[in-house]
Amino acid sequence: MRATSLTVAALAAALLLTACDDGGDAAGGQDTKAGSGCADKLAVQFGPANAAPAAGDTGNVPVTVTNRSGAKCTLDGLPGVEFEAGDKATTIAPDDAATSKKTTLAKEATTSFTLTYVQGEGGGTKSLAVKSVKLRLPGSAKTHSFKWSYGDVALKSDGQTPDASVTGFQQSGD
Repeated sequence: MRATSLTVAALAAALLLTACDDGGDAAGGQDTKAGSGCADKLAVQFGPANAAPAAGDTGNVPVTVTNRSGAKCTLDGLPGVEFEAGDKATTIAPDDAATSKKTTLAKEATTSFTLTYVQGEGGGTKSLAVKSVKLRLPGSAKTHSFKWSYGDVALKSDGQTPDASVTGFQQSGD
């Protein structure tokens, strides 16, 4: 009987360990980390934008993220954003005030971040003819692609880097 008890106890311990995500919470529990797949179940809405009216003006595109995972979901880090212009992809840096932090979303709760850009001269050598934007949430391999319809984006003085930035996640009350 003792051998059976040890075997059952070892099996139960093994099952318990395999049911935990990276954070040690039971996968069937109420809180899951983005790395465990909940970020892949978050809905992402791009815009509508406060578009820049002319070259040299600043525009803002809000991005809203809604938790559709069925449980709490924690995003740990900053969103990743890339501009795509033809065969060129350029990563957009976080703005100076963006901080990498954990953002926990209850079921159906939302958070948002903002993509800010400076409109460039259409077809100019000091601008990037952006065609689409790719977004990636922290802890997710899934990308969300959106058509860019806000004109060319100005390049910074180095002639290579888009004059754009991304904030960290903001929740109501932040």
